[in-house]
Amino acid sequence: MKIAILNGPNLNLLGKREPSVYGHQTFEDFLQELRARHPNLEIRYYQSNVEGELINELQKQGFEVDGIIFNPGGYTHTSVALRDAVSSIPAPVIEVHISNVHAREDFRQVSYISGVAKGTIAGLGLQGYALALLSIQQSAGQKD
Repeated sequence: MKIAILNGPNLNLLGKREPSVYGHQTFEDFLQELRARHPNLEIRYYQSNVEGELINELQKQGFEVDGIIFNPGGYTHTSVALRDAVSSIPAPVIEVHISNVHAREDFRQVSYISGVAKGTIAGLGLQGYALALLSIQQSAGQKD
């Protein structure tokens, strides 16, 4: 089974950026742990601060993988183009946010992605990615 994780802007700074909100662990360290817990899965990873690059990656991975875990970062609240990319691909997409966006600024409570995603996980830190991965596995009827 192939699963892609796509992270949007500023998520390359995890572990450094606002640790009180986003935690102290880098995504690369978390990804190593996730891959170690699921050795029979092919977990692809891509991060970009550029909207068009994320669209290209969604279009590429969306026809190759069994599911996508997508944290669009700040583009969640602004990008119709990312929404269109998600709705254009056959792979199910689970939207993930590290912080509880519903408990933050008003503008963060609007998601252009949620309406076309299979589901949304927010506020559970990096564990949200692990839960999204399990959901994709269960939907496909596969275990490790």
